[in-house]
Amino acid sequence: MQFFYTLKSCFLIVISTLLLLLIACKQKNKEHDLPSTILAIQQTGKLATAEYTLTKIIRASDDQTWYKIGDRKILMNCEAHLKAGVDLQKINKNNFDMENDSIISITLPHAQLFSVDIPPGKIGVAYQDIGLLRDPFTAAEREQLLAQTERQIKNLAASLGILQTAETNAVTYMQHLLQQAGYKQVNVTFNKQL
Repeated sequence: MQFFYTLKSCFLIVISTLLLLLIACKQKNKEHDLPSTILAIQQTGKLATAEYTLTKIIRASDDQTWYKIGDRKILMNCEAHLKAGVDLQKINKNNFDMENDSIISITLPHAQLFSVDIPPGKIGVAYQDIGLLRDPFTAAEREQLLAQTERQIKNLAASLGILQTAETNAVTYMQHLLQQAGYKQVNVTFNKQL
């Protein structure tokens, strides 16, 4: 009778050990998949998730110069294309937290403005007033005005809402991507602001 109890205990120990090994292997395989998931996400590079087009009016005047006689004013308009998104090359395994096989959390860097493009064909002079004794605005002066406009647009990016839109779209993208990888619940957060 004691032989059966010992045999039964050994059988339970063997079965328990096999179950623990099976669970550990399954967890290890899921963890092993995480680096390939991270690599695939990093290879995405800069993920542009928002694009805005806006029209900007540029005004310039140098009639306050005391040693020049006559006014010189220009009014230009341009169309600017802004792209914003998340730089996925900045993430690593520390950005991921797996609670179990079906729940994963990822922390992304905050969205940033990737580019401001002002196509030359979308720049126009709407108005120009040149005094009789003055020269028109040169191409170099117009380029300076456009460079100044580009800096202004970059400074306005946050107030335009493009960064918030980029982050919202990045959350949707990451949730969809990781759900396709087999996770049922995907939590996406962003790094804390410094």
